[in-house]
This record gives sequence, structure tokens and C-alpha cells, in this order.
Amino acid sequence: MYEYELRKYANDIFESENFKSTKEYIQHGNMSVQEHSINVAKASLFIRDKFKIRCNTKDLIRGALLHDYFLYDWHKSDIVNPHRLHGFFHPSRSLQNAQREYYLTARQRDIIIKHMWPLTVIPPMCREAWIVTSADKFCSLMETLHIHKGKIHNRKLGKKYAMPSTVLH
Repeated sequence: MYEYELRKYANDIFESENFKSTKEYIQHGNMSVQEHSINVAKASLFIRDKFKIRCNTKDLIRGALLHDYFLYDWHKSDIVNPHRLHGFFHPSRSLQNAQREYYLTARQRDIIIKHMWPLTVIPPMCREAWIVTSADKFCSLMETLHIHKGKIHNRKLGKKYAMPSTVLH
């Protein structure tokens, strides 16, 4: 679901070598940055539809796909990039990288730079940024808890519980 809109507004992002490289970096649990970004874009569209929020769909999708465009593995530190406080600093790195490669609207910049609110102190200023911020929190939680493809596996009980499939597929 939502593949048509994603391709319509962000095919150039999907074809980018830098975006393709994000499948090599782990974001949460065993989810790649690329998978996470696509999940956030789809969850953002789901939120838009579920709550009937009028917004700029192109900005919503592009901002969601580029919100974690930091282009490094934040789990692996080195002397030059210790990646401490990644949560605080990766929005500005993502914005810098995205601006080098794409023309960004004010809404897209707001989405990228403020998606980590409240860590970024200044709250989002447009509804698209609020939607992506919310979708990012939801997806991050699901990925951290290893909830993938719409199912959560409870190891103790050996059961699987269904989640809304339209969000993560």
C-alpha cells in the first residue's frame, strides 16, 4: 500500500546511490536505515489518511524518506566520529546531506531537522513535520521491539499478535 505515491513523489530518491547505501546501515534492532525510512513514509501516509489530515503529500513523503539521511552506521564509532549523542546531532547531518543532493522545500527541511523533537528542543512548525515525527516514534518503537511485517512475536508465549498491516508493508 502507498507504493504508487512513494514512486510518484520520490522515485529520484529511490534511485539515488546514497539512498541505496542506507540499506547497509542498521537503524533499530535489525532494521536498515532504508527500511526504516520507507516504514516512516508509509506510516506517515497512514496517519494522514486515518486522521484525514490535509497536507502536502510530496513534502510529507520526501521529508520522511530523508529524515535519517545521515549516511553512516551510528552503531560503529571511530576516533573521528564517535557518534555519541547521535539522537541530538543526526538531524542536522541528515539535512546537510539531503540539501547536497536535492532541492528541499521549507516543509521538507522542517521535517528533517525537527523529527527528533523533543530532543531538538524547537518543535516542528508544520503538520507534515508533526506527522513524520509521530510516525518515526511509532516505527522506531516497533523496530526496537522487533515487530516486523505486522507481527510481534512473544517469546514466552510463542504467539504472534497482528498489528495494522497497512503501516509497515
